[in-house]
Amino acid sequence: MPRLEGKVAVITGGSTGIGLATAQRFVAEGAYVYITGRRQSELDAAVKKVEHNITAVQGDVANLADLDRLYTTVKQQHNHIDIIFANAGGGERMALESITEAHFDQTMNTNAKGLLFTVQKALPLMRDGGSIILTASTTTVTGVEGLSVYSAAKSAVRSFARSWVLDLKSRGIRVNAISPGPTNTPGLNGLAKNEEERRHLLAHFADMVPLGRLGDPDETAKAVLFLASDESSFVNGIELFVDGGEAQI
Repeated sequence: MPRLEGKVAVITGGSTGIGLATAQRFVAEGAYVYITGRRQSELDAAVKKVEHNITAVQGDVANLADLDRLYTTVKQQHNHIDIIFANAGGGERMALESITEAHFDQTMNTNAKGLLFTVQKALPLMRDGGSIILTASTTTVTGVEGLSVYSAAKSAVRSFARSWVLDLKSRGIRVNAISPGPTNTPGLNGLAKNEEERRHLLAHFADMVPLGRLGDPDETAKAVLFLASDESSFVNGIELFVDGGEAQI
């Protein structure tokens, strides 16, 4: 029997990369999936790729009105949620001396504020015994030049997981964080300003991984599927690293 048969899942940042790979895994395991993203063209492409049991709702997780519209859609069509994968996030490299208030606000809003309200606003629809997975990062434990604000935001995500397991214990809702290492996604590629820098950056990140390569989005998606399913029914409050060993040495 499929591991998510009859489940309803919401995936933010679901139009590309790890979010899209997870949507494909969830649907293959019997779930109906709602995905969000800021760019309609990428959402349309994602829906076409997954083909069935998927609805895309355009929006920015840092915009609370967009989140309200997302959950109104879910309520109208299914009236409940079993799984939340709060995955939307990202950032840009910026040296300490160059950080601006706008950079700080945008990074924190996307990675911390947006994630918090993604979860909070889902709770009225969330079934008891459900699963919440938060995307953190290996940067919570390893320093990366130029990513200090992003790393701080992802550290907040890890802290949310520890606290929310207590906030939600009466409902039996599990909360776990997943921390991908360097993964070959549009977000990682987008850290570079040109093709030469992109090749250098990807090679640098691959060298940091004991396995000697970047991760594939589906490798993280398989770990998210584990945390979403009953196979992880006694796993709660953890940070699961899918990083090829990068943050373990």
